[in-house]
Amino acid sequence: MRITRRQAIGGLAAVATLPATRLFAQSRLALPTSPVALNVADVAGNLALTQMAIENYAKAKPELVSKITFTKAPAPELPGKLKAQQAANRLDIDLVLTGTDALSAGLEQDLWVKLLPDHSASLPDLAAIYQEPAHRMLALGKDHGVIVTYYPSGPLLEYMPDRVKKVPTTAEELLAWAKENPNKFLYARPANSGPGRTFLMGLPYLLGDSDPHDPVKGWDKTWAYLKELHKYIEYYPTGTGALMKELGEGTRDMTVSTTGWDINPRVLGVVPKEAAVATLKGFHWVADAHYMCVPKGIADEKLAVLLDLMSFLLTPEQQAFTYDKGYFYPGPAVKDVPLSMAPQESQDAIAEFGRKEYADWIANNPVEIPLEPSSMVVAFRRWDEEVAGKKS
Repeated sequence: MRITRRQAIGGLAAVATLPATRLFAQSRLALPTSPVALNVADVAGNLALTQMAIENYAKAKPELVSKITFTKAPAPELPGKLKAQQAANRLDIDLVLTGTDALSAGLEQDLWVKLLPDHSASLPDLAAIYQEPAHRMLALGKDHGVIVTYYPSGPLLEYMPDRVKKVPTTAEELLAWAKENPNKFLYARPANSGPGRTFLMGLPYLLGDSDPHDPVKGWDKTWAYLKELHKYIEYYPTGTGALMKELGEGTRDMTVSTTGWDINPRVLGVVPKEAAVATLKGFHWVADAHYMCVPKGIADEKLAVLLDLMSFLLTPEQQAFTYDKGYFYPGPAVKDVPLSMAPQESQDAIAEFGRKEYADWIANNPVEIPLEPSSMVVAFRRWDEEVAGKKS
């Protein structure tokens, strides 16, 4: 069929009226004609869940990837390093696997490539494939991060049954237990600990505070509670690993935990297998996720490969690896990835160390998303100054 000049101009005019985001979303970057080397930086411990799947991609796509190098670093160090590399035009990190901490710091400093909807055409339909809470968590990425793993997290109580005969069932009972058993309950500094952070953000739901999303004006009960609890806590570890070691060695009898921090340390033998978990009345999950972010300054041909890698990692077959040994239990961000799809090693670990009650708790308790990054920073600062910094 022959197209007249008038028809052509009319078609162009129609395209011009489309929103710019639609145009971006419909374009795909060209894949390279020869394989590229990728450098992946992990600041969240995510490689325990995804490294095998990433290596599977390199094996499946040798025409796109010649080599993948993995590095690990503390989350607080990454933004400054990236900023310096970008300023010098010498970027040597192609993909960052991060939690909400470095994600939000990178957003604040404008370090990340905008992925959505600009490159939606190169990614799966995220709204269709993600589990519902994972899709809500996507909003924290402000279109600059794509979720690769998700879990409902906590806060849970973890305790040694031989040493805790009467398990608290409410936040008030937990406070009373801590008073009766000074220095036997412990939690880690929230800014450095997933369970600590989840406990901090979960308390407003447990206590019925006026606005669980506003740590300045809506957490009066939470701040009062934490200040009172502080009187019976010896110190705050700077990481969860040290805390679990104390629980395992018998120095502490009870702590706050998450599904992953319950299962994995028992798999590894850090905490005895017989450790038990409980929820408190009014419990809401406060979810957590890991994101894939791309630093600004990356070449288009590498970005094209990274988008293809992201799509690969979000297939059910590769998501099944995220069950790992319960580290981020369950782990998959996408729907319809049963444990039966996971490697046998993962199935065996979770069969032995998992909890039958988790399926019921996940299905029948509300799942909340964490605080917005700016509010989380405020909550951490207030905790540091008003709780940990308070003299007993």
